[in-house]
Amino acid sequence: MDIKIRPATGEDIALIQQMAEVTFRHTYAEIISAGQMEFMMEWMYSDDSLAAQLSTQKFFLAYDGQTPCGYTSIERQGRDAEGVDIYHLQKLYVMPQYQRKGVGSVLIDAAISFAKEICSRPARIELNVNRGNSAVEFYKKKGLRVLRTGDFPIGNGFYMNDYIMGVEL
Repeated sequence: MDIKIRPATGEDIALIQQMAEVTFRHTYAEIISAGQMEFMMEWMYSDDSLAAQLSTQKFFLAYDGQTPCGYTSIERQGRDAEGVDIYHLQKLYVMPQYQRKGVGSVLIDAAISFAKEICSRPARIELNVNRGNSAVEFYKKKGLRVLRTGDFPIGNGFYMNDYIMGVEL
């Protein structure tokens, strides 16, 4: 398998939505309620939401030949008290048939390379990972560690129950 990565544009909104319909639902089907699933799909993957995200986040799409197989996005979040630039990996999802085949590694490596390219000072990538998500182990293998735990209100009485994981660049 020869995975290629390319930056996403506004023309890719429908493609991202199509992949999210599979990947997001597959990831969280056993973790969150159906109501929270629908709320989060609208919150994160509506046309307006994705258009806004594309203006502040760098999205990358993974392809196996001509077949889209995953996506990621990263956003600069600011600087911590020690002057370290913080980048947040907002999304990293791989189509189920491509999981455990290296696509996630290629995507996270693309996000890390992007952050390193645009940052000339000490930096850290952080991401929220649901505490029930089996991907926690994947991120640990990629060198990330749990920095803190939180329950974050997202609206409509729903919470994201996450680990915040991170890696220094």
